Amino acid sequence: MRACTYTRTPVHTHTRTHTHLCSLPPPGTESIAVALYDYEGVNDGDLDFKKGDKLKILQESGEWWRAQLISTGKEGYIPNNYVAIDRLETEEWFFKGVSRKDAERQLLASANKTGSFMIRDSETTKGSYSLSVRDSDAQSGDTVKHYKIRTLDNGGFYISPRITFNNLQELVSHYKTTYNKHTKVAVKTMKPGTMSVEAFLDEANLMKALQHDKLVRLNAVVTKEEPIYIITEFMEKGSLLDFLKSDEGNRVQLPKLIDFSAQIAEGMAYIEQRNYIHRDLRAANILVSKALVCKIADFGLARIIEDNEYTAREGAKFPIKWTAPEAINFGSFTIKSDIWSFGILLTEIISYGRTPYPGMTNPEVIRSLESGYRMQRTDSCPQELYDIMLECWKNKPENRPTFEYLQSVLEDFYTATESQYQQQP
Repeated sequence: MRACTYTRTPVHTHTRTHTHLCSLPPPGTESIAVALYDYEGVNDGDLDFKKGDKLKILQESGEWWRAQLISTGKEGYIPNNYVAIDRLETEEWFFKGVSRKDAERQLLASANKTGSFMIRDSETTKGSYSLSVRDSDAQSGDTVKHYKIRTLDNGGFYISPRITFNNLQELVSHYKTTYNKHTKVAVKTMKPGTMSVEAFLDEANLMKALQHDKLVRLNAVVTKEEPIYIITEFMEKGSLLDFLKSDEGNRVQLPKLIDFSAQIAEGMAYIEQRNYIHRDLRAANILVSKALVCKIADFGLARIIEDNEYTAREGAKFPIKWTAPEAINFGSFTIKSDIWSFGILLTEIISYGRTPYPGMTNPEVIRSLESGYRMQRTDSCPQELYDIMLECWKNKPENRPTFEYLQSVLEDFYTATESQYQQQP
C-alpha cells in the first residue's frame, strides 16, 4: 500500500493497491477523459497531469484507473474523481460515422435552418473531426460548409489557431452562446481575411449608434483577443429568406406579408432619418423573431453619408440583383439606392423567397436595366403592391419615394386591403 498526495485541492491521503485490473474496453468504445484538477503523484507508477489535459483511459478498476497522457504518451495510475469522461456520443450535435455527403443531405433537409450544424468523424484523417454547417447566400442559395477541426499535441481542438479549446464541448459552446447565461444570443465572428478588424468594429459601432425596435439589437462586442465577436439578440426564426421558404412561412397570408414589408420600411425610415444608408437590403439580411417581428441586420456595408451620397471604392462587390443601376454603374449610393433595393425585397416577400430576376444572370440583369426593363408582376402580387415596386424602381433616384412614405403606404395598405386580398385557406 502507498499513499498519494493531491495538489491544488485540500490535501487528502488515500491508499492504492495494485490489484488485477478489468479488461480493456471493447474496440471502438475507447474513453477519453479530461483532467478537472492538477494531480501530482508521489509514488512510482502514478501519472502526473495538469487541469485540462486529455487522457486516454486504458483500464478501469475502482477508484484508480490506468491512463495514458495524450500529450506525452506516458502511462500510469490516476484517481478517477480527478477526471471526467469525454464521450462525444452523448452530445446531440455529434454524429458518429456520418459521411460528408450524408451530412449535407441531413443539414439541407427542410426541417433545418441556416446555422444548423453537426460535428462528425473526419473521412480523410482518422481520429479527427469535421464541423459541417448549413449556410445560405444570394449567389449559392442553401449550402453546407465544412471545416476541419484540428487537434493540439495536448489533445485540445481548434478551427482557427487564434483560439483553442480543451474539448469539443467547449468549442461548440464558444460558437453557440448564451448571453448572461440565460438570454439566447447570436454571435457573429470576423472570418480571417474577409475584412479588417477596423471594418468589423465599425459595424459594431454603427449598431451601437442605431437603436430601434426594427433593427437587430447589439448586446456586446468581444475584443479581448482574435477572432473578434459581435453578440446580438437572438432571432428564433432566422433570416426572412429562410422563413419565407419554410413550411411555416409558406402558410403566411398576404396581410402578414404586407405587415413584414411595413415593419422593414419602418426600420429603414429610422435609418433614413439618421442619415445612414444600408447598401445590402435584402431578405437574407432581415431577421425574424418568434413573434414574427422583422428586424434589419447585417450592417457590414452600411455607412453614414455626407452630402447625401456615398461613392464606393473601385472593385467593391455588391449583390447585383438588389443594387440600383447608379450604384452598379458608378458606385454611387444614397438612401434612394436603398429604396430601389427595398422594391426588390418586396418581390422576395410576395413570392415567398424567390430569387429576383429568375433565370437571368447578373450581366443579363445589368443589360436589361440599361434598356429600361423591370421585373413583371406575378399573379400573387396585387397591382397596388406592384405599383409601389415600380415607384421604387424609378430610373432617376430623386423620383423614388422616401421610406417614411413607404411605411405609411404599407401600413395603410394592410388595413385597407385585408378583406379584399385575404387569401383563401
